[in-house]
Amino acid sequence: MMIEVLKSKLHGVRVTEANLNYMGSITIDEDLMDTANMIAGEKVLIVDNNNGERFETYIIKGERGSGQICLNGAAARKVQPGDIVIIMSYAFMDFEEAKRFKPVVLFPDPATNKLV
Repeated sequence: MMIEVLKSKLHGVRVTEANLNYMGSITIDEDLMDTANMIAGEKVLIVDNNNGERFETYIIKGERGSGQICLNGAAARKVQPGDIVIIMSYAFMDFEEAKRFKPVVLFPDPATNKLV
């Protein structure tokens, strides 16, 4: 049996930008992506702690070291710059593997979106 489990989570990052005129996705600082074990094109669930919105999109690489968290396209309507969000990715795995698996959970500084 395969089940879907939390793979990676960036908990409490601050939205730095919302770009309605981009095709879609979320731009994430490449340093955060690497540390959280996330890749470009990966599907993510976004939860906005300020307004309760929950939505899915995919990742594109942001400038390394920038702290960038930018919602693009239609997703830009669901957030405001300064909102605090949780970004989660999931993976399918065998039930027994899932019992042993430990997700990467990061708590960057929301003032800078940098790891402390």
